[in-house]
Amino acid sequence: MSEVGGVTPAAEPVAVADLDQVVSKVASRADAWSRVGPAERAAILDQVIADTARVADGWLRAACAAKGYDPGSAEGGEEAFSGIGTLLRLARALRTSMIDLATVGRPRYAGPVAHRAGDRLSIQVAPDGAFDRILFPGLRAEVWMAPGVTEEEVRATQAAAYRDPRGHAGVAVVLAAGNVASLGPRDALSQLFVDGRVVVLKANPVNAYLVPFWEEALAALVVPGYLRIVTGGSAVGAHLVAHSRVDGVHLTGSAATHDAIVFGPGPEGDRRKAANEPLLATPVTCELGNVSPVIVVPGAWSQRELSYQARHVATMLANNAGFNCLAPRVLVTAAAWPQREAFLGELEGVLASLPARRAYYPGAFARRDRFVAAHPDARVLGAPGADDTMGWTLIRDVDTAQTEDISFTTESFCALMSETALAADSAASFVAAAVDFCNDVLWGTLSATILVDPRTGRDPAVAGALERAVADLRYGSIGVNAWHAMSFVLGTTVWGAHPGHTAADIQSGRGFVGNALLFAQPERSVVRGPFTSRPDPLWFATSQRSGPGLRRLVDFESQPSWGRLPRLALAALRP
Repeated sequence: MSEVGGVTPAAEPVAVADLDQVVSKVASRADAWSRVGPAERAAILDQVIADTARVADGWLRAACAAKGYDPGSAEGGEEAFSGIGTLLRLARALRTSMIDLATVGRPRYAGPVAHRAGDRLSIQVAPDGAFDRILFPGLRAEVWMAPGVTEEEVRATQAAAYRDPRGHAGVAVVLAAGNVASLGPRDALSQLFVDGRVVVLKANPVNAYLVPFWEEALAALVVPGYLRIVTGGSAVGAHLVAHSRVDGVHLTGSAATHDAIVFGPGPEGDRRKAANEPLLATPVTCELGNVSPVIVVPGAWSQRELSYQARHVATMLANNAGFNCLAPRVLVTAAAWPQREAFLGELEGVLASLPARRAYYPGAFARRDRFVAAHPDARVLGAPGADDTMGWTLIRDVDTAQTEDISFTTESFCALMSETALAADSAASFVAAAVDFCNDVLWGTLSATILVDPRTGRDPAVAGALERAVADLRYGSIGVNAWHAMSFVLGTTVWGAHPGHTAADIQSGRGFVGNALLFAQPERSVVRGPFTSRPDPLWFATSQRSGPGLRRLVDFESQPSWGRLPRLALAALRP
């Protein structure tokens, strides 16, 4: 593989005229894939893990060159883990499930199983083993099932594609997002190993330069014809999704892209959407973004806690320069919280200390300018950088009564977030008001985080309100003192919108990816963590250990062993 100027040239786009042959060749392998048993699939995933680790250095250099990062910097470490490490982690989790299927007939979950509000079951899926406990100290993750599902039904419906592989065989088109390097490959693995379909993966033009690395990392699937990766623009995508031999489409992108695919573009597409007359009959699953809230429960925080949570929230925005569907977009605070100003001041200070990053995703400045035009008092923080960099923008005190405000209805998809304050006379009443506000005002249902200090959380009234909040928030992933992005990271969790959206009102999408335990009826993931930890996690944007530490975490994910832990621990603990 040759690199020019540190960036590997993208694969040549496939001509629309050649796409029929691409789809036909992949479709011809659907039956063969359905006959590949779990043990052989585990071996394929072993090879995927080894090949991904082998190309990781070149992959990272290419991604960092495109985003303006030094591969050895904190930003480079972040790119290594989010862009490569999360793919390795999902592949390993799926491999474990394949081995379980081959040996005991179903994927085993960590447990325990608990009964939750609304006649729901929650199943603990992390930590799963000693390594998880060391890598993610204090973190606990659950997958909640749809109301009324019993544990017997969970076990009976797990791994449906392996109970009837021929019945699930087919062709899926995956339209990848351009922001996070692992998204397209991860979505392809979900289609292949969870849903049982062979895949045509179309790269987004923004990161099509990664296709040569994806093809090498996934060669164990590409060479036998179970996966084909193509590049090209909207015409290529439109031809693929409408192909008669395609049985399903999965899209990561925007709601506008979904609507253009399902209903068609322009005024005629708008008419079809209003009439709920889809142009595309093929089933579509999708993850389409969110105005993600961070609910800050009022309490009496120490100075250390204020500073820690300011670093925590700043990291949520800084990650990938703010070009994440899971970035925080609205901080929901309590108007009467005595420490509100202190917390926001700490947050501004952290953001001001972070270097501006390249606004590499198309349209970023135009989107930012729309928000600033609506809120001229927006604060731009951080030292100015080159012309293509964007400072961190915070819009404070957005009026909750203005429910159509751009901050509440539109995902900015850049280095910008807003803050709004709710009236409440207690922490418990604030939590209830925040749930209503997030459910009824904010656009989207993908992910939300709640921050609450342990002293406040132990108050019986607040504890009850928090458990009701986790059950009542209409989001597919919820973090409690843990950034909701952990639901994406872990792999054994599920990642996607809260169920129930129709094509005509798609919001954050339909369906889940990840789901390495192959659950049939998940409703949400819930990840709980400690309010603070010492030292700060490696992934904090302010951590001086992020670069080498996260690179070593990627190495560890490729081949976990007790022998590799000391070097990782040393990187995590070094000042």
